[in-house]
Amino acid sequence: MQLTGLHHVTLICADLERTSAFYRDLLGLALVRETTNDDDPDARHFWFGDADGSPGTLVSFLEYPQLDEGHVGRGSTHHLALAVDSVEELGAWRDYLRHHGHDCTDVMDRGGFHSLYLRDPDGHILEIASRTH
Repeated sequence: MQLTGLHHVTLICADLERTSAFYRDLLGLALVRETTNDDDPDARHFWFGDADGSPGTLVSFLEYPQLDEGHVGRGSTHHLALAVDSVEELGAWRDYLRHHGHDCTDVMDRGGFHSLYLRDPDGHILEIASRTH
């Protein structure tokens, strides 16, 4: 037996249209699947990733508008990191995000890679990180 990598991450959102506008329209991820939650058929479940829906690129969202806001602590997720190919690309992302009205940090040297941070419409922390230093 051997784990071969990360398949997907699932987050909870309040509004899948708003989430789609952010992840698909702003960040450019493909909406690869629109379905319902297998365990809760009343909850919509959208999957975003590369155009092929490849494992390792997938972020899925369950829509639960009635749930309370999340709380940071043990057992919660701190952030989700998305990759870009270069440090130069991070500067372009920073400018693009700010131009479209989204707050983000400046590009930071993280020791071995560079990154910037922002929040999605539900408050999840996202990091955009370079693959190279």
